Amino acid sequence: MDFDADDEKMPILRKAFQMFDTTKSGYIETIKISTLLNTMGQLFDEAELQALIDENDPDATGKVNFDAFCNIVATFLEEEDDEAMQQELKEAFRLYDREGNGYITTSTLKEILAALDDKLSSSDLDGIIAEIDTDGSGTVDFDEFMEMMTGD
Repeated sequence: MDFDADDEKMPILRKAFQMFDTTKSGYIETIKISTLLNTMGQLFDEAELQALIDENDPDATGKVNFDAFCNIVATFLEEEDDEAMQQELKEAFRLYDREGNGYITTSTLKEILAALDDKLSSSDLDGIIAEIDTDGSGTVDFDEFMEMMTGD
């Protein structure tokens, strides 16, 4: 089940993949896929996910490349349109913006990223943060967060 490379979700998936592929190996561990889907606020069925992983990782290497990753994740993203995607990212953002200030601190974002990938070093995290917090405010507003997640 391949989808078009020009699909608007491609940049999001690539971004997500790159976030998890910290060693730039071109592969991510299949165990990270459920975390990733959770982060995107995506509902999925564990058993269905496992079946897709097995299908895309027939040798059970525990890793998949970007194409296989897309095949797996696309199954769950399919029914989504941009608006739904944005809604889900908003929800994820709101979870972390507990005070409802409309922004999260970069240290909170660091926690989120660290939770997503425990292999990220402090300097990796700083690099990601620097890229996102373009105005150096020490906070990330929803638009910056959105941009990070969607790569727009």
